[in-house]
Amino acid sequence: MLARTVTEAARRYGDRSAVVAPDGWELTYRELDRRSDEVAAHLHRRGLGEGSVLALVLPPCPEFTILYAAAAKVGAATAGINHRLTPTERRAVALRAAADLTVTLPDEALPGECEEVTLRRADGPDEVLTPIRDPGATPPPLADDPDRPVAVVFTSGTTGTPKGAVFAGRQLAYIRRTDTGDVWSDPGAPATHTVAATAITHLGSMTKLPGNLLRGVTVHQLERWRARDALELTARHGVQTIAGIPTQVALMLRDAAFAQTDLRSVRAVILGGGPATRALLEEVRERLGVPLAVRYSCTEAGVGLGTALDDPPEDALVSVGRPHVGVELTVRDPDGGLVEDGAVGEVCLRSPAVMSGYHRDPEATAAATTADGAVRTGDLGLVDDRGRLQLRGRTREMYVRGGYNVYPVEVESVLAEHPGVAEVAVVGRSDEVMGEVGVAVVVLRPGAATPTLEELRGFAAERLAHHKLPEGLRVVPDLPLTPMDKVDRSRLRRSLEDPTTGAEPT
Repeated sequence: MLARTVTEAARRYGDRSAVVAPDGWELTYRELDRRSDEVAAHLHRRGLGEGSVLALVLPPCPEFTILYAAAAKVGAATAGINHRLTPTERRAVALRAAADLTVTLPDEALPGECEEVTLRRADGPDEVLTPIRDPGATPPPLADDPDRPVAVVFTSGTTGTPKGAVFAGRQLAYIRRTDTGDVWSDPGAPATHTVAATAITHLGSMTKLPGNLLRGVTVHQLERWRARDALELTARHGVQTIAGIPTQVALMLRDAAFAQTDLRSVRAVILGGGPATRALLEEVRERLGVPLAVRYSCTEAGVGLGTALDDPPEDALVSVGRPHVGVELTVRDPDGGLVEDGAVGEVCLRSPAVMSGYHRDPEATAAATTADGAVRTGDLGLVDDRGRLQLRGRTREMYVRGGYNVYPVEVESVLAEHPGVAEVAVVGRSDEVMGEVGVAVVVLRPGAATPTLEELRGFAAERLAHHKLPEGLRVVPDLPLTPMDKVDRSRLRRSLEDPTTGAEPT
């Protein structure tokens, strides 16, 4: 499916840029098809084919996209390993990938039993992937098989070693249809430009590539996402949609260059990949003056829910919307039974986009899915009387204070509206009397005075029950992030329990 989409996109869009490298060189649609053919021929000569796994430990670069397409052309699956993981973490993920061949840069090498190829970064399409490309060659024809694995997408690993969710052609085709309606863009129309916000190994980057190819999108890559760079690219290329995780958009709004950047091309903002506070959503609407939508899913589910750009503004403020067409949303208790209407439980999603399973891990697959094939997201939430999903945090983020469940997302959404708070995360800390209490970890707005704990509690007291109010406060310059740019709550919890990691919270 991916292979055929690459070839057809090359026929339609030809010399249009498909990918722009972080250092500025451009890979056209025609070059993507031709170079991936040559790499595929080389992979076939090495013995890779159906059932094989190609692991990529690379930063954002056109080489990743070419290799991904090449693997699909010989029937192999691509496993992307986030290069921002520590060497120890990368090795652990590589063991799970159990790849037949790994492609890395010299400083990303993973010593082990797997055969490796180390690359020198290319300066243009003519020099790209020369060690594993057979110039002028093409791979042998490959029969269609919608159930053939195409991508292994590793989870963020916030609860342990990342697991690899397997997506076959069938799932990628469904995601493409959901995103685009399978309607090809007019080759004569101006290209749509977008700035890659998520890691190249992320669910969005790997499963939405066929949709981007179908629409003829030009993707601008960043070596590492920075707000200033994203703003500059958005203005220079007339990007119409700012898409990213809430943290990234918050950093763009806070950047000193925001006020001087010409963002008149922007027509919409789409947030996903993590919870967004009401305060952030209102600020986005106020400062950009464009419609806003939120998206919700998890790696294993492929697609999930969202609000539409023309929905009532309140929908995005209080929820993550309603299920996309073909997605079944249920909220369940720990035993898998459905909870009462309006009650909090674990969010479960079922659709044709759900992963085939975890890579070579049937036990973990069984634990992550229900008997009827729904994915257990690990998120807590409720469906309100308008059919909208309201999140309450992760199952492992919830803490119990004196017998009462406290959901951090609910508390954060209130504290984030304090005028001095730019970002906030609430985590549970052990307490001898209450079992656990909440600590608010706060990043201040520029120039704001540091609020006291009593001030924050008083600010939130009218909207939160007493047991939900934070009982500790720590002010930090930035919230720690995972390699997927999500708030690293595990690290925050460890810092609260270990006084050697920083000042004790008040």
